[in-house]
Amino acid sequence: MMEENLFEERSHIAELNEAIHNIRAEISKVIVGQHQLVELLLIGLLCDGHILIEGVPGVAKTLAAKLIAKIIDVKFSRLQFTPDMMPSDVIGTAVFNPKEGGFNFKAGPVFSNIVLIDEINRAPAKTQAALFEVMEERQVTVDGYTHLMDYPFIVLATQNPVEQEGTYRLPEAQLDRFIFKVVVNYPTLQEEIMIPQNQQGKTQNEMLQQVNKILSPEALRHFRQLLQQVKIEPKLVEYIAHIIHETRNTPSLFLGASPRASLALLRSSKAAAALKGRDFVIPEDIIEMAPHVLRHRIMLTPEKEMEGLSPDELIEAILKTAEVPR
Repeated sequence: MMEENLFEERSHIAELNEAIHNIRAEISKVIVGQHQLVELLLIGLLCDGHILIEGVPGVAKTLAAKLIAKIIDVKFSRLQFTPDMMPSDVIGTAVFNPKEGGFNFKAGPVFSNIVLIDEINRAPAKTQAALFEVMEERQVTVDGYTHLMDYPFIVLATQNPVEQEGTYRLPEAQLDRFIFKVVVNYPTLQEEIMIPQNQQGKTQNEMLQQVNKILSPEALRHFRQLLQQVKIEPKLVEYIAHIIHETRNTPSLFLGASPRASLALLRSSKAAAALKGRDFVIPEDIIEMAPHVLRHRIMLTPEKEMEGLSPDELIEAILKTAEVPR
């Protein structure tokens, strides 16, 4: 009986792996390279997590978000954050209806499935706060009435790491709601050569039209449930807790990671294992996911920032000191 259950679980993982392989193939029709961005988007999708993408303009951040929405065949909306944007521009507002003599709620652009927020750090704190409830609880409360979001609901937000004029630091409470912060780098020389070769004589819209739908929302829900079958040994759960706990006891950090980070590292490690065709987590899955889960959740002390220490370097040091269970 145990052998039958084991075979069934592994066949489910194989089913998920086949779907992921097909998704990668569809994305590669449009995007050259950026393998880490694509993998983390897929992991975030499976984990039902929002993702913060940091990179200079033109490295396919927006295009990747559009592709994810097209592949799942769900609604997609894009918000361009600016300093004069108000919360009602995001979540919607009550509009007076003269025929009925009352107010009706007019939903804002956040009412979608895949929501891309471009340059999220350009909106002030009041507008950022409007995202707190919808990102955590998948609902919006306006004038005492709660409006639920459709399934699935994921926020993909971008920010430019170079230009800081006219930007606002994201609140820690909001940063903690992103499962990952993905740092997108420039393509390699070989990828740079392939990009214009692939797009000769084609517009971006024409390339997007070649992308096929792979997943339905129901299939995505099924695959998310499959992740619960991915096994993780108790000693690896303790290893995750040790890493998170260490961020709170490191003198170089002013702010450590929250318990939400432990859950994010657990879920993303399971998804990373599943994407590699395994139904069990190994320490390397946790080590691979840790920088993306933690880099936006920790805050260096002013002294360490002045020394030029980066969050990634500190995370690497913590991972080196933590004993890896075998």
